[in-house]
Amino acid sequence: MPIPAVKISTNLNILNMNRSNDDSLEVPFVFTISYNPSVAQISVKGKANVTGEQETLDKIHSRYKEKKTPPPVIVQTVSNVVFLESVILSKSLSIPPPIPLPKIPVTGASKRKVEPSYRA
Repeated sequence: MPIPAVKISTNLNILNMNRSNDDSLEVPFVFTISYNPSVAQISVKGKANVTGEQETLDKIHSRYKEKKTPPPVIVQTVSNVVFLESVILSKSLSIPPPIPLPKIPVTGASKRKVEPSYRA
């Protein structure tokens, strides 16, 4: 029996960017993973602490206050960490991981029916 196709979409929202007393930026975020058909939805909320040179942090914070997008390095770092956590969560919930699985092309010699099995 073939495994039904599941469409997975992800969304990372940076909610705010606040100056902290300890010379860092606090960046609250929400990372959401939606499945279609609706077998599950995962939402991860958290805060990233960004440290660096005072001048750089001031520049990042003022750009954010001007409604400009956060630097890609912040978005990418938060995304990477939270994405890995969501893979672990999906395994413990026995739902498909939010990563694209490789597609193996079917050739003439390998068109026979194969029943996949998974054992953790």
